[in-house]
Amino acid sequence: MFIDFKTSLFTMYKFLTGDPSALSNWTYLNNPPLVILIVLFSFLIVVYLMNLFIGLLNNAINKDYNRVSYLVQKAEILAEIELFYLLPHQRRWKEWFPEVIHYSAKINDVRKEVEKMMNQDEWNTNAFPELKDDLLKKLNIQQIPDK
Repeated sequence: MFIDFKTSLFTMYKFLTGDPSALSNWTYLNNPPLVILIVLFSFLIVVYLMNLFIGLLNNAINKDYNRVSYLVQKAEILAEIELFYLLPHQRRWKEWFPEVIHYSAKINDVRKEVEKMMNQDEWNTNAFPELKDDLLKKLNIQQIPDK
């Protein structure tokens, strides 16, 4: 196995691929086609698996991108309808365009998001201080003093 330079290279290659049978006394010089097939198989399998993983990753990225582009296009269409296809008296209808929009959210998700914003110093802005204080009281979160 380590007598000839070629066999020592092939033995080290087999060690790197995780094959412990390279320690046997079988000489690889007697079967060069088998050596070529082993090396080609390992390289081709690596290339094939990498292409497979890249394709799967590409599909996952495209799925997210399709959803985002759909939402952006939907928002653009709605904005265009509101601006160009509604009459002025329709734009003032409170049933279609309320002043306040109410959202429902799970309290644990809101608490996590508020704590994340506080940790990243995104919470300490001066916009809507009464609303923020009321939200912190309802979430039982201690307010960080202003720096």
